[in-house]
Amino acid sequence: MVRKVSHLRRGDDALVLIGPDRLPEAVLAGLLEGARDRAGLERRLARLPGLHHVVARLSGETWIRGTASGLRRIYHARHPEAGTIASDRPAVLARLTGAPVDDGALALRMLDFLPHPLSRRVLWQGVNETGAGYGLALPAAAPGTATAPGPREYRWWEPPPPELSLAEGARRLGDAVAASVRAHVGGLDRISCELSGGMDSTALTFAARATGPATLSLLTVAARDRYSEDETWARRAVEAARKGASAAEAAPGNGNRNGNGNGGGNRNGNGNGNGGGNGDALAHHVIPADHAPYFYADLASTAAELNDEPLPVAPGRARAHLLLSRAHATGSRYHLTGYGGDELFLGLPHAYQDLFHGNPLTAWNHLSGLRHQLGWPLLPTLKALLDRSAFPRWLAGAVTTEPQPVTRTPLLSWGVRQSLRPWFTDHANALITEEFRAAAEHAEPIDPWRGRHVDIDAVRMGARHFQAMEDIGMTIGLPVAAPFYDDRVLEATLAVRLEERISPWRYKPLLVEAMRGVVPDALLARTTKDHMSSDEHQGLREHAPELAELWTGSRLAEHGLVDARHLLRLAAEPFSPVLVEHSISSTVAGETWLRTAENAWPTPHSTTTSISTTPVPTSEASL
Repeated sequence: MVRKVSHLRRGDDALVLIGPDRLPEAVLAGLLEGARDRAGLERRLARLPGLHHVVARLSGETWIRGTASGLRRIYHARHPEAGTIASDRPAVLARLTGAPVDDGALALRMLDFLPHPLSRRVLWQGVNETGAGYGLALPAAAPGTATAPGPREYRWWEPPPPELSLAEGARRLGDAVAASVRAHVGGLDRISCELSGGMDSTALTFAARATGPATLSLLTVAARDRYSEDETWARRAVEAARKGASAAEAAPGNGNRNGNGNGGGNRNGNGNGNGGGNGDALAHHVIPADHAPYFYADLASTAAELNDEPLPVAPGRARAHLLLSRAHATGSRYHLTGYGGDELFLGLPHAYQDLFHGNPLTAWNHLSGLRHQLGWPLLPTLKALLDRSAFPRWLAGAVTTEPQPVTRTPLLSWGVRQSLRPWFTDHANALITEEFRAAAEHAEPIDPWRGRHVDIDAVRMGARHFQAMEDIGMTIGLPVAAPFYDDRVLEATLAVRLEERISPWRYKPLLVEAMRGVVPDALLARTTKDHMSSDEHQGLREHAPELAELWTGSRLAEHGLVDARHLLRLAAEPFSPVLVEHSISSTVAGETWLRTAENAWPTPHSTTTSISTTPVPTSEASL
């Protein structure tokens, strides 16, 4: 992960932005000068892609924040000598303060989904996370006193009202995606993209190509499933991109990348155009299916990265490492992925609760279409639609010892109800249920509207999971980005009227319309999506010995959280019905994370952004 620091000081006021690109001083001056307070500065910052950590001092007040999407986060702790210290990595603060692992927070991470606000429970005692959409104000010590008061959170972000038409929202979304891609890779000569063949990666491939790199490497992992369509669509995308490049080169008046034409973009010359696809080298690398590791391969390698928390995607690390290593071998200087697209553009059924309040006929019409696709029974669907349970009540009952809900259970509440795993100990179950009960006493939803709450929470959950990819990239030496987690992309999506943003009869309609004219129409016509569940189940069989070794001397068992003997039996029975009903991936992630955390220091590849209550420096920021 490459983070660049842009900074400016004007008198006692200062601004530091830490993100993928370095901003000119004139841009920073336009942001800082004329802003009289925090709200005024935030309005100016909204002109930029939403990708930065922000550190600012204005009118005597100092504050820091991450992003509304949760991609960039802030953690803070109390140091006995330095007072309040803050960082983007909680492990740094735990190291500085000597904080031990928090067993309650660790037990929570053995669940597949950790809903708001429990997702903010940090894995180390005494380390706190500032919520996404919130900032951390750092008061200065009062005159004549030696210590400053503690930090306080403030809310700087609100989701926009859903008022735009599909056409208006598509234009705004298209602009936001293009700006985010440029912020990451604009001006770079060699970049790469993961091209799975799905809608999200295809959209970013064409957006990246429009920035005009000299070399664009596209990587596709072939699927083992003979019914998979992804590779076919990926090859179609490459063919369409090459045809587009040829057509652009042949067009009258098209300039040379290194010359003085007026049509083609020119990073090194004087052309006035975009430059996307004009003479660029487009390379497509297909990784054969039998080269791609199954899930749960090479679990010991997770020790190379200490994520902020155990992440359910960790069992797929070997697969991700292979893809990013191949991208790095192409000479790529930045790698783009389509992570975040599903959370943003698919639309979750919970949203129909919101639509039902203002437009019940349209809501029921859409929900009826979805109900028939998913096989939801009529009466349970009606009951779920009419349910008005408050968020705290839902949260208190969001975990249960009962079996997992069947696939035909309508999903229209504040989130997903989860079952405690049969290999959890009574101690772990007690910790988890108490965490949910305690959180429910004072919990407030992200948004009063149930659907918007779930949508935003899903995006923030995905942004957390993406950290695993960023950290693998950092280990390899290749920055990895997910432009869909840009705040401007999130805002553009939420600003579209709900009945136009999602539909049971169209696949990702907002993204399709946003990319029209950038991505060929034939590629935007795809309405299917592949899954890799077979690779996960097969991985349980292929890597049963490694899993058995993992549970022998289990650290989670030493903490009293899992029954190691039960897990050893499951390792010997990879096709057990228990593993069909209950995913083991989060437990595996918790085990590997804990082993890494116990042996984390020193780490040669650690790169952090740490900020304390000392004044913002005028010429540097700590990285």
